Amino acid sequence: MAVKVIATNKKAYHNFNLLDKFECGIELIGPEVKSLRNAQASFSDSFARVDKGAVLLYNLHINPYEQASYNNEEPMRTRKLLLHKKEIVRLEAQMAGKSLTLVPTKLYFNARGFVKVELAIGVGKKTHDKREDIKKAGIKREIDRAMKHKRN
Repeated sequence: MAVKVIATNKKAYHNFNLLDKFECGIELIGPEVKSLRNAQASFSDSFARVDKGAVLLYNLHINPYEQASYNNEEPMRTRKLLLHKKEIVRLEAQMAGKSLTLVPTKLYFNARGFVKVELAIGVGKKTHDKREDIKKAGIKREIDRAMKHKRN
């Protein structure tokens, strides 16, 4: 069984320069897992924060599972991310005193069927950096288009 991607945070790649990535588990309740199997998740403005020795994920929206009725939790609740203590200490050390943000970039099922979150440490981009990236992407697209036509 391969990795099945549930959701990708495309805005994270646009708004941040991503420096380092981590894979971590996420604490979920039964109906949330079933909802994720149907790819019912959204990263709108989600972020993570190290708080009292735990990493918490804020604003991850998981739609309520329709067949769960009264067992559903609040869709935007704060969820705990599962990391080893050494990894949390390392994260805190990297984030200390710098204007860095923990941004979730991907939500997926790993090969064993567990839900995992890919976290990245990011530095916010300025407007001119975003324009530059858009310009580079446009140039790359034109080059790829020309190369495709040349091959055919």
